[in-house]
Amino acid sequence: MASLAKGLGYPEGQVGRLPQALTHKSHANEAGTDAHNERLEFLGDAVVGLLVAEALMESFPEATEGRLSRLRASMVNARSLAELARARGLGGMIRLGRGEARTGGREKDSLLADAYEAVIGAVYLDLGLENARAVIRSDTAPRIAEGDGAATDYKTQLQEWVQATLQTTPAYRLLGTEGPDHEKAFTVEVVVDDDVRCVAVGRSKKAAERAAAALAWEALERGGRVRPRPAADGAAPAPAGSGSPSPASLPGGS
Repeated sequence: MASLAKGLGYPEGQVGRLPQALTHKSHANEAGTDAHNERLEFLGDAVVGLLVAEALMESFPEATEGRLSRLRASMVNARSLAELARARGLGGMIRLGRGEARTGGREKDSLLADAYEAVIGAVYLDLGLENARAVIRSDTAPRIAEGDGAATDYKTQLQEWVQATLQTTPAYRLLGTEGPDHEKAFTVEVVVDDDVRCVAVGRSKKAAERAAAALAWEALERGGRVRPRPAADGAAPAPAGSGSPSPASLPGGS
C-alpha cells in the first residue's frame, strides 16, 4: 500500500482513502461495515472519463466528436481499465470477501476496473484534480502515443475496404521526422485515391500511420463512401453496406 501511495503522489507515510478504495463490498459485508469502495468508484468513474477526454482532446486536436468518442470508449471500458489496474498491482491489494476471492475475483476485469476507478476517486479527494490528472496522463500515455486500439482498427478497416473496393492498398509515405530521439515526431501521409490524401503526426511511425488511417476513414465517411458502425463498444466503423465491402458502396458504383 505504501508503494502504491508513493507512486500515486501521496506524501511519505500517507495512504489517505486508498484502503477504502481497495475494499470490495463483499469484504465489507463480511466485516459488518459500510466502508467499501462503491462511492469512490462512482466518483472515480466521472474523473477518469473527464481526464481521458481532456487528454484525447489535446492529443488529437483535429479529431471529430465521433472519433473522440470511439477513442474514449476504447480506453475507459472494463478491459482497458483492468489493464491499468494490473499495471498498478491493484489485484493483489484488493480486500475481498472469502467467496469472491475463491472465485478468482482478483482477476476479474469488472472488479479490477471498479478498483481502479475507486483509486482515482480517492486520489482526487485526497490530493486534488492536478494529482489525479498526473496519474491518468501517466497511465494512459502509452496507449495514446501508440494510437490506441480504435485507431488500429481504422488502419485494418481502411486496408480491407481499399483492397476490396479499389483493388489496391493504401499507400503510406513518411514525410519527415522532428525532435530529439527521446521525443521524436513522425509525419506520415496516406493516399487512398485522388480524393483522399491525409497527413498525421505520431510519436512513432506506426502511430502516425494509424492516425492518418483514421483521418482517411473519416474523409470516406464524409464523402458517403462508407457508413459508420455503431460505436458502443469503441470499435472502428464498418464499410457501407453489410458484409464485405464492394464497389457498390462507392457513389455511382455498379
